[in-house]
Amino acid sequence: MPLTHKRVLLGISGGIAAYKTPDLVRKLTAQGAEVQVVMSESALEFVSSLSLQAVSGKPVRVDLLDTQAEAAMGHIELAKWADMMVIAPATANCIGKLALGIADDLLTTVYMATAAPKVIAPAMNQQMWQAPAVSRNIEQLRNDGVFIFGPDSGEQACGDIGPGRMLEPEHIVDQLAQLFSDENHSLLANKNIVITAGPTREALDPVRYISNHSSGKMGFAIAEAAAKMGARVTLIAGPVNLATPAGCTRIDVMSADDMLTATMQAIAPCDIFIATAAVADYKAQHVAPNKIKKSDGELTLTFTKNPDILKEVANLPQAPFTVGFAAESTDVENYAKQKLAAKNLNMIAANDITVSGLGFNSDFNALHLFWQGHSVQLAPDTKRNLAVSLLQHVATQYQQTLA
Repeated sequence: MPLTHKRVLLGISGGIAAYKTPDLVRKLTAQGAEVQVVMSESALEFVSSLSLQAVSGKPVRVDLLDTQAEAAMGHIELAKWADMMVIAPATANCIGKLALGIADDLLTTVYMATAAPKVIAPAMNQQMWQAPAVSRNIEQLRNDGVFIFGPDSGEQACGDIGPGRMLEPEHIVDQLAQLFSDENHSLLANKNIVITAGPTREALDPVRYISNHSSGKMGFAIAEAAAKMGARVTLIAGPVNLATPAGCTRIDVMSADDMLTATMQAIAPCDIFIATAAVADYKAQHVAPNKIKKSDGELTLTFTKNPDILKEVANLPQAPFTVGFAAESTDVENYAKQKLAAKNLNMIAANDITVSGLGFNSDFNALHLFWQGHSVQLAPDTKRNLAVSLLQHVATQYQQTLA
């Protein structure tokens, strides 16, 4: 197991989600990890140090000036001990301190002192999570190389519904295990990868739009896997309800035109472009300025073609290695090969959307990869596993184009 004998320094800040941390410690130790807990004083209001000591087998550390620590420098001792530091939950206050370099307690001081990889699992009210200050601080931490796990979306302790919930302990442990796994770790090291994901929405009037059933899960899984393989990932996402994968820079867009603009702005330093987004083929020729009222007669709308983002990128003078997706309901192989040639792609991944339980709104998929003169079928699997397999083929073919 990837976490066996790994030393995980778990920092707990003062949020209601702290009640989940004994379970998190238990699941980490079950995976073979050695866990040392560091708490802020406010965290003690939500979970007892005794319960955390019981599941970790180690005394919980709270005091910055610890006379029991080596040379009374507990923060240095812990900083050197850790293979990885995880802060869960990470409150808005804690995130702000980390982003600004404030070290005023043991938790934040150890964070500044350790050279180990760092992970935070944010947890806060949905309105706080969407506050501009928090967004700026999260972006700063990403730029510092911190892995951001979550947050999840759903009902919160305060009764609100929205993004801000801390990921469940099993999901945190799963993502940590993948980070510690060195398989494929440097496969895409220092490569710049741009990925589009999710649907687009094309407005008809101020309250209506046309869209599709894309969940964005495949694109987000590829982004997550690419970041773990060492790539610098820019994820351009249509309207989806998914947490940003750790280590990725996310740009949210709405329409095909928005996605084209964001893509072209990000494409200059790009080595590999992967277009998983289900971009609407058409948009309304004229968007009504006011809500279209129901009448006794029929309603006729005129549509015009949207830009072909994938084709525009593939045909740039200095185009990146370009991978397209083809979601088809009939004659999948033939249509995929036609798109590969017509759009001047390096590779295309096709899937049959008529297969029950695979594709749109599912955690599972199956892909048929095509590139010049070759094809490979990837059997039905989770989208996360398929993402790894796909990127292995992409990395191999990309390297061959450089040879």
